[in-house]
Amino acid sequence: MIGTVYKSTGSWYKVKLENGKFIDCRLLGKFREKNIKSTNPVCVGDVVKLNNNKNTPQIEFIFDRKNYLIRKSVKLSKQFHIIASNIDICFLIITVKNPETSTMFIDRFLASTFSYNIDTVLLFNKVDDISDKEENTLKTFLATYKSAGYDCLKISGKKGINIDKLKLIMKGKSCVFSGHSGVGKSTLINRLDSKINIKTLPISKSNLSGQHTTTFSEMHDLEFGSRIIDTPGIKGFGLFDVSNFELKDFFKEFISVEQCKFNNCLHYNEPGCNVKILVKNGSISRSRYDNYIQLLEEIQNS
Repeated sequence: MIGTVYKSTGSWYKVKLENGKFIDCRLLGKFREKNIKSTNPVCVGDVVKLNNNKNTPQIEFIFDRKNYLIRKSVKLSKQFHIIASNIDICFLIITVKNPETSTMFIDRFLASTFSYNIDTVLLFNKVDDISDKEENTLKTFLATYKSAGYDCLKISGKKGINIDKLKLIMKGKSCVFSGHSGVGKSTLINRLDSKINIKTLPISKSNLSGQHTTTFSEMHDLEFGSRIIDTPGIKGFGLFDVSNFELKDFFKEFISVEQCKFNNCLHYNEPGCNVKILVKNGSISRSRYDNYIQLLEEIQNS
């Protein structure tokens, strides 16, 4: 039996078979014995083969992934957690308030998805409820990331703003929605398909951050011909297994820059660096560059 993993709780897996039937199963013990660096050998989006154990079907084989989204394990720095796999497009949901999404979080996330060949679109949610000051922040964000080469869309899951445009981008694709807790993932998914009713909670008044409503990653089939993977809210996003020489290749706007004086230029302290020239004249975002330098120093000091 072959199917796609739609939900993972860490011990049980919900798999949709090729005939459309859903089945609950476990993971074959041999996977737990292997030297696997990920905290979860199987993730939502994986195409798997099941055995015919009548009591409890088991996943016995995982087909090669075309890509996957990972983040460094928070407590186990030498391991990583696979968020989802076999992704056609990823949507990072961003809010300028309640909660505020930092550019560093965005740039960490984009570096990771770009490194695994995952197309990423930035969704700026809750645009129906922002002040003039926050509107200026939003305009700066849009200018920064459009200039860097990313598609951006202003939306409101609550009010339904630009949802039709979002559906057109999503149609026929396997999509991932990610972002901080409280950015409105669940509300947005409920808006996209009225048959889905994911629990939502208000923003915590004590720290103006989101309260977790999604505990495990789960895939949903949407009525307009798309599949969406809803992921738990992420507080931090650590890059995994990226060298200091690789990092520059994961910032889109750096790649097209004319060759610097040195072939192995890190765009750091080297003379004749064309990236630094473009930052100075405003062609490359200062915040993106500063975040790149901070990430580079983290890697060098780790």
